[in-house]
Amino acid sequence: MDIGPFSDMLSQKYQILRQHLNERALRICAAADARCLGHGGIAAVAKACRLSRTTVHAGVRELMQGNIDGSDVVVAQVADGRIRKSGAGRKRLAQSNPQLLTALDRMVDPVTRGDPMSPLRWTCKSTTNLSEELCKKGHRVSQRSVWNLLDELGYSMQSNRKRFEGTDHPDRNAQFQFIADKVQTFIQRNQPVISVDTKKKEIIGNFKNGGTEWEKTGQPTEVNMHDFPDKKLGKTIPYGVYDIAKNKGWVSVGITHDTAEFAVNTILSWWQSMGRRAYPQAKELLITADGGGSNGWRVRLWKVELQRLANRLKKTIHVCHFPPGTSKWNKIEHRMFCHITENWRARPLQSRAVVVDCIANTTTKKGLRIKAALDESVYETGKKISDDELKQLAIKEDPFHGEWNYRVRANSN
Repeated sequence: MDIGPFSDMLSQKYQILRQHLNERALRICAAADARCLGHGGIAAVAKACRLSRTTVHAGVRELMQGNIDGSDVVVAQVADGRIRKSGAGRKRLAQSNPQLLTALDRMVDPVTRGDPMSPLRWTCKSTTNLSEELCKKGHRVSQRSVWNLLDELGYSMQSNRKRFEGTDHPDRNAQFQFIADKVQTFIQRNQPVISVDTKKKEIIGNFKNGGTEWEKTGQPTEVNMHDFPDKKLGKTIPYGVYDIAKNKGWVSVGITHDTAEFAVNTILSWWQSMGRRAYPQAKELLITADGGGSNGWRVRLWKVELQRLANRLKKTIHVCHFPPGTSKWNKIEHRMFCHITENWRARPLQSRAVVVDCIANTTTKKGLRIKAALDESVYETGKKISDDELKQLAIKEDPFHGEWNYRVRANSN
């Protein structure tokens, strides 16, 4: 039966009644409407009031039997306001099959699932697979019931969480404190402090970029099926400089290789574009960097290029490296790079200009401002620095972990 314009009226009616009637009274009311409508009334009313047809049928039977007040039925009030006959409803699986929860927990538990004899040790532990394995063990249970039982056991769908950083260096915390104290001293003296690092390389072209963005429903941005780099466009290498005190940054977008020469040239670009205006009286510069990569403490070319920079700027350059495995504590990671990634989420980086523009237009409510430029210089890899060249550098190591903490003085030679 098509009740047409009455459908909306019935829906509104039962939406109001649900707040005032228990489920038995609501069932009887729906049954009365269904009988008044005649043939097809049960289906029409069930759809309008969002009750199952079985429920409406039960109400109709109660009306026909004259048991509309429920006086001859012993009922039980349930916590959420529902009413049931005493003992009504199917028993919970955990009650009818006490061994079921134990068997399921053994399959999923992080300790026992490491047992190489477990049938699910090397397979996806989906609710479908769990249901099949339980059935093989004599427990009749559906995939949906397994989902509910897992929830009852306190399980939920979770991804891996990055937490462990590998073996901690014994002076890890001491180095953190050393860096913090030195940064604070420089800032108090109004001397520049920068955090430097290379951001993840990005392929250029109509490729999928992580994240989601608002689009018209059914009209997502269409990108290439496969992420095969374009031979002409290749990849970009963003190297960043973050001014910790001013909350401002500079990014050079390289197109060849991430080398120490590229890293130091980026620092020079920051100084010429932003640093010297912000710190006109600066006599020193403090750089905080990771322990590896193009600016790693073992990289000889990094120290040679820093010497050239110190000579050019006529300033003493102090360097502090973070201990191994602690790069995420570098300020640039969570104060600048993360916001750049968020700014171009779900946006194909179709050209080098798009990369530069996205970086340069990244801002935050806390005042972060970034400048960016494309660096098309060719940086060669494999440059070797001899022991003699290294000895000529005006580098002085700090008494505390001199390999991580050192300063490069301007050399007049």
